Amino acid sequence: MDSATLGEWSRYVVSGAIAAFIVAWLAYCAETAYRVRSRRTAAPDEREAVGVGATQRNNGASAASPAGTTGSWQDRRATGGNGEPDAGDGVDPVRQMAGIGFSVSVLATLLLAAGVVMRAIGVSRAPWGNMYEFSITASLVASVVFLAVARSRMGRALAVWIVLLIFLALGLAVTVLYLPPGPLVPALRSYWLVIHVGAAVLAFGLFTVAAVVSALQIMSERAETKGVGGGFAAVLPASSTLDRLGYRLIAVGFPVWTFGPLIMGAIWAEASWGRYWGWDPKEVWALITWLAYAAFLHARATAGWRGSKASAVSLVAYGTVLFSYFGVNILFNGLHSYGGL
Repeated sequence: MDSATLGEWSRYVVSGAIAAFIVAWLAYCAETAYRVRSRRTAAPDEREAVGVGATQRNNGASAASPAGTTGSWQDRRATGGNGEPDAGDGVDPVRQMAGIGFSVSVLATLLLAAGVVMRAIGVSRAPWGNMYEFSITASLVASVVFLAVARSRMGRALAVWIVLLIFLALGLAVTVLYLPPGPLVPALRSYWLVIHVGAAVLAFGLFTVAAVVSALQIMSERAETKGVGGGFAAVLPASSTLDRLGYRLIAVGFPVWTFGPLIMGAIWAEASWGRYWGWDPKEVWALITWLAYAAFLHARATAGWRGSKASAVSLVAYGTVLFSYFGVNILFNGLHSYGGL
């Protein structure tokens, strides 16, 4: 099999990864459904236990309620309670679905990594010379970041939405954005492609996971504020925990974006076109994205923004990332129009 054929076959391997991600997503959906149902089943017992405990305290009794049944649902979320049913000697469906979801996610990630490597070998260069290659590589980064936290309760709460975004992005890549393996235009035949676009791929993956975390943080905070103990929000981690995770992901992605698309992009532009900055649409929106995430970090550091206000800024910033990638490539013509970069 020659390299060109290998690059073409990578599309089918990526399609296999999509199928595996869908199976993993269904398993995580089932896990979430079991968690929600166990919450609903446990809720009357919790209320009864709390009421009995209050009566005993009023009577001067010191008897404690059974472990795992006392306290509000907010308290249990904050202290790590996950509402999983006590399966006893039987099979715990929550853990079973979580295990299936994680195992298949690992398989999907390995298939996706194989597809990316096959594409790289097929084109004899870094596999991010067009929108298709950028999409599959950024999805691989997001999947690896997800797997790093997937074993924790935090990761399982993110699983449904992150895996959904990954297989939708890959589906779009192999259908709408796909381009056969081919050589790069002369302007992209440079080692700067690896540095500049590689950093953008890494930052894009981190920002994608951070956006999911920010959206779930808003849901969790609203549930805590309203005291809603049922539904999907009840199985989310505490909003403060999600807030910290979203901040950490952006704190890592922001310097990567600063280094790659901005600084290294300017140096490459000077080497290729004789100027560091030319107000090309892609350059402008890369700067807008940088300013949006800088505003997020500045608001947290100086104004003390936390919770849903900071998460809203994070989501707006991610909107600029998506527009820079899709909107600018589709709606505008510029020096970056070739290959969809």
